[in-house]
Amino acid sequence: MNDDYYELLGVSKDATTEEIKKAYRKLARSLHPDVNPDPEAAEKFKKVSQAYETLSHEDKRRQYDMGGGPGMGGAGFGGFGGAGGFDMGDIFDMFAGAAGMGGRGRGQGPIPRRRRGGDVLRRATIDLRDVVFGSEQKVSYRTAVLCERCDGSCSEPGTSPTRCTACNGSGHVQRVAQSLLGQMVTMAPCPTCEGHGDVIESPCTACSGHGRISQQREVTVRIPSGVETGTRIQLRGEGEVGEAGGPAGDLFVELSVNDHETFARSGDDLVTTLAVPMTSAALGATIPLETFDGVQQVEIRAGSQPGEEFVLKGLGVTPLRRERRGDIRVVLDVDVPSSLTDEQRDLLEQFAALRGDEADRPSPRVHGPFAKLRERLRDL
Repeated sequence: MNDDYYELLGVSKDATTEEIKKAYRKLARSLHPDVNPDPEAAEKFKKVSQAYETLSHEDKRRQYDMGGGPGMGGAGFGGFGGAGGFDMGDIFDMFAGAAGMGGRGRGQGPIPRRRRGGDVLRRATIDLRDVVFGSEQKVSYRTAVLCERCDGSCSEPGTSPTRCTACNGSGHVQRVAQSLLGQMVTMAPCPTCEGHGDVIESPCTACSGHGRISQQREVTVRIPSGVETGTRIQLRGEGEVGEAGGPAGDLFVELSVNDHETFARSGDDLVTTLAVPMTSAALGATIPLETFDGVQQVEIRAGSQPGEEFVLKGLGVTPLRRERRGDIRVVLDVDVPSSLTDEQRDLLEQFAALRGDEADRPSPRVHGPFAKLRERLRDL
């Protein structure tokens, strides 16, 4: 059967040699028998390989375009490796490099033992005062630290790793497999040295040849003002030391802020409710309030109403990376007595009579632009 080589490769008849090569490599990755065991795929791989051998060679392509047909390809599928213009390195690159080296292609050296350590996450609980002013807190955690006995070399003092004789220090070995293309050479980590290129014959007895040991640590964390629950503080290099004395990871401290008995945070402000007797709200008073900056006096104006706010400037939270503090907002709560003595009741009744209040028949006051309209509708 005479297949159209251009159609097999999925390229136009005026495609460049580079476009033909790119199309073939894409097809080979999905059709090669080492990747796709389907017999139909193997058969198609033979055809696209023959098409590539013909179209990638200038003279053979010219003959094919002049009507020579598929048979003018010359060596056919079995002719690879000769002068047909096919680069066996292309196939090697596609299937050999990453097959056994975890993505480390040919020509690269052994896998280093020394690598970066992992990050550590710890949680710390702070008070609202720490949020207002910032603070310092000690954090304890267990992590990997450098082995002092071998100083990260992984070997007993006085000894050192030796060159692996199995891979001659390269860290990888070759494996030969038969395929439709003949012998395929792949690379794999050396099982003797695990890809490192050297062997530790006398591992350190303190760290068992890892270059690090587990140890309890304590660091001081500076907590800036303005943080909140969920804020993470990063301490570079305070995480676990890497294998073979590699650089340490980072320590992350995640904060949780305790609730305060008096204040709640609202942005950069602190909010609290101040309960005062109804007489103080009516007559006015000066009420002391304990704040993070000491006792402050809250001036309650005569005739203050429930829910009214009083502001103490500059006594709130200092935002992150800024100097200007927020405020304290005091919300007034008027305390109405739930029980009265006979004398207190008598006095209140006298007060109500002086004001003209009828306690047994209260009439709500109507305010606003629609007050008169509502009154007229009520009289109809």
